[in-house]
Amino acid sequence: MPAPRPLLRPIQRLDRPFRDPKAVAMQAHSTTRRWRIGVFLPAILATLGLLAAFTQWFAINGFSWFEGVVVGLMAFTFFWISLSVTTAVAGVVAMRHPRPCATTQGLVKPLDVALLMPIYNEVTSDVFGNAAAMIAALKIEKSAHTFTLFVLSDTRDDLTAKRELEAFQTLWASFPNKVFYRRRVENTDYKVGNLTEWVERYGGAYPAMLVLDADSLMSGAAIVELADAMGSDPGAGLVQSFPRLIGAQTLFGRMLQFASRIHGAAPAEGLARWTDREGNYWGHNAIIRTEAFASCAGLPRLPSRRGPSHLILSHDFVEAAFLRRAGWSVRFLPHIQGSYEEAPATLIDFVLRDRRWCQGNLQHLRLLGIRSFHPVSRLHLLCGIISYLTSPAWLMLLLVWALFGDGKNTNAVHYFSGYDPQVSWPEINVGNGLAILGFVYTMLLAPKIIGAVMAPRTGIQMRDVGGAPQFVLSVVTEIILSVAYAPILMVQQSISVARRTIGISETWTPQQRGGGKYSVAVMTKFHLFETVIGTLLVAGIVLGLVTLWLSPIAASLCLAIPLSALSGMNLNAHSWSAKQLGTPEQLAPPDIIRCAMAERHRFATTLSTSQPIAAE
Repeated sequence: MPAPRPLLRPIQRLDRPFRDPKAVAMQAHSTTRRWRIGVFLPAILATLGLLAAFTQWFAINGFSWFEGVVVGLMAFTFFWISLSVTTAVAGVVAMRHPRPCATTQGLVKPLDVALLMPIYNEVTSDVFGNAAAMIAALKIEKSAHTFTLFVLSDTRDDLTAKRELEAFQTLWASFPNKVFYRRRVENTDYKVGNLTEWVERYGGAYPAMLVLDADSLMSGAAIVELADAMGSDPGAGLVQSFPRLIGAQTLFGRMLQFASRIHGAAPAEGLARWTDREGNYWGHNAIIRTEAFASCAGLPRLPSRRGPSHLILSHDFVEAAFLRRAGWSVRFLPHIQGSYEEAPATLIDFVLRDRRWCQGNLQHLRLLGIRSFHPVSRLHLLCGIISYLTSPAWLMLLLVWALFGDGKNTNAVHYFSGYDPQVSWPEINVGNGLAILGFVYTMLLAPKIIGAVMAPRTGIQMRDVGGAPQFVLSVVTEIILSVAYAPILMVQQSISVARRTIGISETWTPQQRGGGKYSVAVMTKFHLFETVIGTLLVAGIVLGLVTLWLSPIAASLCLAIPLSALSGMNLNAHSWSAKQLGTPEQLAPPDIIRCAMAERHRFATTLSTSQPIAAE
């Protein structure tokens, strides 16, 4: 490691505002208010319209408190769906009227940028292969900035640590004084503590730090563009890129990868417009003004009524909120190309990661009332919370429709007990049933359709996604898969919320980036709850006690175990499936991805043939 250059990092107070005297006040874009009105007002009006329509429909034969609760749940879930649709529509408008780039080489202040790659028991060859590719790309990139890469290890396994040290020595031989490596003795406070230790010890030497994840990969041009954005904006405390998913080989990973690449562009552009300088931070592939981060974003611990205080999880949202309240802007630039990360390979891997995110996001309930946070920063926290609370809301609606059906003929509660708390429940005939089902699925799928239609506008060439027929097939396949997996994820997120509600904490374990291999017994145990729900729904439909309109959801839940097994199918194993759900980064990979794959192979070969390093 280089010589220390300490930087003070005071712990922030939650009960009082803080303004950084070094923060440069920058005016929001003149159209930001109009963008916010254009996104939120239609979503609010649509929700009020649905609320009025269902209230009137339920009130045909009288309106009970029970029906009021159901309508309230509908409105709660529908608003966030509407907001996603209006954000995507705003993104379409934004792509048709792009803002001119404000950065020119003459206006950019040169920066010494530290690339920070925190790792924890990762596949050594993958980490250092990506690192080598990024340093090599920066070496040939023309830039006024200087870049130094730090691999910050929290690895607990001694054999993996020895491999890391050997890989670092190999990397140092190619790029002396451009890469450094440090392994902590204790991984206090996990990733937060890992980055904190570097900031407090070495942050004074680097005006900017670009935080990466263990699976992050960025092109030289993307890194330079982020540095330019910060160097040209003295008020920017953080600039976030929009990472695209790469490297997926399994069916589930490829589904996530395709959805992010094709359907994510329009919502990202819309989000960037209405958030403006009150953006969010997703924990990686973002550049941060080091001194601002140290002085304004020191995370306090949350007090507990019982036992020790708690570390703030999902720390990135809170750090962005701290920066914004101190006067620094947080920007999101989705137009930057060449920012990548990897996706969970299987359904179970995704759920295990999602449980940790759920724990962190629900913890933010305790932070919503902080008055010193900017309203948009508070909204980011709320959106993270609601993203998990909507699943229990959807599940409750599902159970209500399953138990009480569309009248006495399909009312399971009335059939078994004779009790009917909502005798005025309206009947769902074929006409209004199709209307409700069509309306819900239209709203859910609208962002996907918008993304597919706008794909050429984002620079995607049909030849890079296998041709137009293959692209259409991939779009249809992704929609079918997302519809199939959505009910399972709804139940699993509800389980995550329930686990957190009763006090079960998730452990911080290394991610299975290549995908875990799960036996039938493990998958059966993991998906038992949704399988039971699905089986009961199917039985109720067969007996005529559950409305037929729940058949798609019932089938998905009933088939949770085989769908989980299918999620790990390797699409690259067969020629007929290799192009399915293909993205340009997979079918026509840019230089940085090809270089990273070659470097990964080189490091894997070197580590497999080398002599073990003696322990010191």
